[in-house]
Amino acid sequence: MPLRSLQLGSSLLPLAATVVFLSGCQSAPSYKGGLPDLIASDPMQSAPPITRGLDADGLRTLLTAELAGQRGDYRSASQGYLEASQRYSAPALAERATFAARFGDDVALMEASALRWRELAPSAEAPNQLLAAISLQRGDWLDSLEQRLAITQAGGNGELTAFVDIAITEGSAPLNLLAQSMRAHLAQPSAEQLEYHSDALLATALLESALGNTRQAQAHLDDVAKQAPESATLWLAQAQLALETGDLHTARRAAQQGASIVPDDVRFTLLLAQAEIRLNNIAAAEVQTDALLESHDGNQRLRLALTQLYLEEGYSEPAYRLLQPLTSQDNVPDLAYYLLGTITESQGDTDNALIYYRQVSEGGEFLPARAAAARMLIDDDRVMDARAFLRIERMRYENYFGDLVALEVQLLDELNAPDEALALLDRELARTPDDVNLLYLRAMRSWERGNFPGMEQDLRQLLRIEPNNANALNALGYTLADLNLPGRMEEARELVERAYEEDPSNPAILDSMGWVYFRLGQNEEALSWLESAYNQMPDQEVAAHLAEVLHALGRSDEARTLIQLVLDSTTRHPQVDALLERHPELTPSGAP
Repeated sequence: MPLRSLQLGSSLLPLAATVVFLSGCQSAPSYKGGLPDLIASDPMQSAPPITRGLDADGLRTLLTAELAGQRGDYRSASQGYLEASQRYSAPALAERATFAARFGDDVALMEASALRWRELAPSAEAPNQLLAAISLQRGDWLDSLEQRLAITQAGGNGELTAFVDIAITEGSAPLNLLAQSMRAHLAQPSAEQLEYHSDALLATALLESALGNTRQAQAHLDDVAKQAPESATLWLAQAQLALETGDLHTARRAAQQGASIVPDDVRFTLLLAQAEIRLNNIAAAEVQTDALLESHDGNQRLRLALTQLYLEEGYSEPAYRLLQPLTSQDNVPDLAYYLLGTITESQGDTDNALIYYRQVSEGGEFLPARAAAARMLIDDDRVMDARAFLRIERMRYENYFGDLVALEVQLLDELNAPDEALALLDRELARTPDDVNLLYLRAMRSWERGNFPGMEQDLRQLLRIEPNNANALNALGYTLADLNLPGRMEEARELVERAYEEDPSNPAILDSMGWVYFRLGQNEEALSWLESAYNQMPDQEVAAHLAEVLHALGRSDEARTLIQLVLDSTTRHPQVDALLERHPELTPSGAP
């Protein structure tokens, strides 16, 4: 698929992302998302000894591996031990290979060794922990969960809640698919007997809550409360879920309960303040936020985060009071100016809000501030002023020239003025014909309007300037494949392969690779690429491609199951709709 262009918005930064640094050890899960620290120094010191069953070739292999390890060549050592484990089927050899690969920081070899270790010692927990961490590092959420469930089902701690917390925070994980796996795990008759059953329940509750399935989430939380009532994570999830469902008194009680278990965890103080705000107990909320600031010595980032909390709930006065101490400083943070602009705008003072927004300097808040200011002027029926403002800002900030043009184009589209937007792009590209961002933007607009020649012309120009631009290579290659133009499929394959060389982990490019191979008639090859893309980015377009390939391979039941999942999870699915028009036999039995 073409890489989607980013849309500029003016929403406030998420509170959780701003204050996560305050949580410290109390809130951080024990799983840190990286590779387990299996060894601290030389892996050969703690690795198990190899003592018997050797022939001449085996002894030579092991001696070579041992000597390689002693001289610090851990890659060769790991390869030797892995080869020996294939020869003798001894778990200790695969374990030794894994330790050596870990010490040499060779992830591919580490994974191969851990897989062999698990094969030889299915009940061992360490190889699954390592494989889970490797999968998570490369973004394979489903495989990482599979490893953790294997640990849990063997009676160990798969750290499922910590994993799910990371998946939800990351924002790109396939939560629907993860939830399916967790539901299947809980449905097993033996699940309730496992030592870490409450961890699985809590992880599933978090997933159900993130997916909007509040009733199922609450049922799981009720079960956790019976098994592990002293779990701080339980009360954190309970407070969050109660806030989402509007049960504010329950949210307050849950936050208080969690704070009694972990008094220094600021998340409970924040949730308590949020509950008080929504209960319109502003004075009580300010007591909580003031105490929090005092305990953190008036921390600037915390003050800004709390300001956002009040603004998100619609209370500008306490938000303004929180910002006042910052305005007297020599270096006022850009976010403070941005929030002051938001507060002043909410009070109907457009001109002063514009002054605040314009004081935001180059950085993370620059574009959101300009977007907010322009939208504010448009809402005040001052469209010409908004466009003049953006034109002046383009002259003041050369580094943001293309971004500000793109913003004005977006705003014109929102005003249903696409011809003016195109005229603006044409005019600015006539002045700056080598601006790759504007070329890409105009190419994508041409594609959306069905103007493939115009799209190709701009992308070719872009590639003359930047021959290795992955976005342009992928967009052109994918479009050639999608249009299935006669005589141009090899060209499409070459373009997408070049994009893959530049950005091999991008799921949009993986999807394009799969779609090209499908158009070339290589369905098995296409399937592996599309499955990888869907695991990382389970959107409806990738799902439609994957379902069509499954159907072509005679696996139509799997295709229908996938299509049903898309229909259940999203209301807008044009690619899936188009697929069902071409192949009505793939319509799931439960579809409307």
